[in-house]
Amino acid sequence: MTVLTQETRGRTGGTTGSLAWLLVAGIVLAALNLRTAVTSVGPVLDHISSGLGMSGVGVGLLTTLPVLIFASVGAVTPALARKIGEHRLLLLALITLGAGLLIRAMVGSAGVFLFSSALALSGGAVGNVLIPTLIKRHFPGRAGTMTTVYTTALAVGTMLAAAATVPIERAADGNWHVALGVWAALAAVAAIPWLALLRSEPERDTGSSDLGPRALVRSKLAWSVAAYFGTQSMVAYIMFGFLPKILTDGGYTTGQAGLVLGVFTAIGIPVSMVVPWIASKFSDQRPVVAAFVAFYTVGFLGLWLGPVGLAWAFAVLVGIGMGSFPLALTMLALRTRTPEATAALSAFGQSTGYLIAGAGPLVVGVMHESTGGWTLPFLLLFAVVGVQLVTGWYAGRSRYLEDERVLAG
Repeated sequence: MTVLTQETRGRTGGTTGSLAWLLVAGIVLAALNLRTAVTSVGPVLDHISSGLGMSGVGVGLLTTLPVLIFASVGAVTPALARKIGEHRLLLLALITLGAGLLIRAMVGSAGVFLFSSALALSGGAVGNVLIPTLIKRHFPGRAGTMTTVYTTALAVGTMLAAAATVPIERAADGNWHVALGVWAALAAVAAIPWLALLRSEPERDTGSSDLGPRALVRSKLAWSVAAYFGTQSMVAYIMFGFLPKILTDGGYTTGQAGLVLGVFTAIGIPVSMVVPWIASKFSDQRPVVAAFVAFYTVGFLGLWLGPVGLAWAFAVLVGIGMGSFPLALTMLALRTRTPEATAALSAFGQSTGYLIAGAGPLVVGVMHESTGGWTLPFLLLFAVVGVQLVTGWYAGRSRYLEDERVLAG
């Protein structure tokens, strides 16, 4: 029996047949949109900043907004879901995302552009937390399969916005407004299934105060998941920001470096297709954690000390190591028994994790500028991977958040 036809019984009822199909379509379409507000900006950032007269401070704020919004809005998402309802909130998030994307594509003011970007990112932040919760609620017996569907769609959407924005701009005679605005249409399409799903809003559990932030702050498991999520996100932000520079400093042309970055990004799609499925087959995910740390270690050593001609191969190894991202998302469901616990752990882990990750690119930039080389940045990366191994080793052991004493008072 497949994930699309399985009937799952629980406190909130079952998910069957056509409703399951609609939920899968809704999750896929929503996931495609969660990173478009982020990755569509980078390729045309120079045109945006010059066109809007954006200062260096404004550009810095724009590149920092994703971390700030994902952390702050993600933290309050479970509380909003309890008040509004999960389906209603995700529909509202997609509408907010699309509105933000549309507004920023039409404005000529740097301030309004930043505000509308924050609006769009807020919708993505809500989706980050809600979708793992919805998977746990509607597909508890197929969490690994559905997380594979989710993370693959997320990876495709991330790459699509990064790769297609410049060609769209060129087709629009260099108009970056059009290149950014088209992504609002994708958000509008994603909202359609959730309009239909409003009639199947799950019952809300208003008695989950034991899963609040204060309890999770006392949870070793919650902190280990947050640190694991944060370290893998930090590596991702550093690599997306500095891999082309590392390669060009080593002798690659900008075109070659761009091609390697494209392959590096695309690797995330097949990795996202297999990691949740593999991880969910076992109660203990520590071997998978160790495997990704090994890929990171070999890849970073090669990029730092290996032959320049093989740098692309070592970058691919790092890209495989970034399978730690879908693994971290899978752990949100595997370490919890109920949708409410998944929501709490998702909000805490992602919010705290993004705050941890946000410091990475800034620190690496300062290190490189002060030394003129990459020795200190690579030493930092090895330290981050070491922390990832320790925290992932703890988070990967078979246990559940609800079983910790701190949650029981």
